[in-house]
Amino acid sequence: MNKQKQQKMCQSCGMPMSQDPQGGGTNTDGSVNTMYCSYCYQNGAFTFNGTVREMQEFCRKILIEKGHSKFTAWLFTRGMSRLERWKKQ
Repeated sequence: MNKQKQQKMCQSCGMPMSQDPQGGGTNTDGSVNTMYCSYCYQNGAFTFNGTVREMQEFCRKILIEKGHSKFTAWLFTRGMSRLERWKKQ
């Protein structure tokens, strides 16, 4: 049985899980993974393979494109290195 804890935010990008239209990523068996969002984790694998710094820059660009200020984008991504995915690196 999967004992995965429901996260309040994606443990890869930091996006609030309540904002994920799919309710989480997917595992290889198709089940929902509630640790990572559907943008970061699909079919049991991460969709972005790079360093935490590269992920921060990637997410900042998306946030700015969506209308957030550069400061807000920085603020939303600054703690990314403390998320579970990046603690292991």
